[in-house]
Amino acid sequence: MSIVVLGVGNVLEEDDGIGIYACAYLNANYTFSPEIQIINGGVEGINLLNLFLENDRIVILDTINLDDDAGSIYNIPSYELSGYGLNSGGAHEVGVMQCLDMIELMGHPLPESNVIGIIPKSITFHMGLSETLHDHFNAYINTVINYLKTINISSKQNEFQKSLYDIIEEFKYPSR
Repeated sequence: MSIVVLGVGNVLEEDDGIGIYACAYLNANYTFSPEIQIINGGVEGINLLNLFLENDRIVILDTINLDDDAGSIYNIPSYELSGYGLNSGGAHEVGVMQCLDMIELMGHPLPESNVIGIIPKSITFHMGLSETLHDHFNAYINTVINYLKTINISSKQNEFQKSLYDIIEEFKYPSR
């Protein structure tokens, strides 16, 4: 079974980048068994269609716009999000959900997919995370790790750990 953890979002829009930061953090700090793909989907949206066609299970990491406190974390099967829309309606959210609709229209089997979403505090032009999402980041990562355990993916922390601060700085200054 091919499993992908897919981070979507825009690191230029503060909390919207948490899915991208989470994927980078997981890649830097954990080893998974059996092996899984961890992919930065950025704002690719509908361009990720082949990813959905070629894999059995997709775990989408992103912000989600529900009426709850910032930092609240949800694990929702993708089919339940129809009509809610992820985040603030940016291109990547619409495209990711449309990928599933297109697969169904093409008559292909849908991959198992769910969104591990977190309620954002601030979506604005700024790199990094709001203090609220920064404070909830470890809980978000633990939610992903615990979900992977439920589908028989074990994780092991790497000996050398990279901090969230370092991850964000690498996105700010990629040539370092």
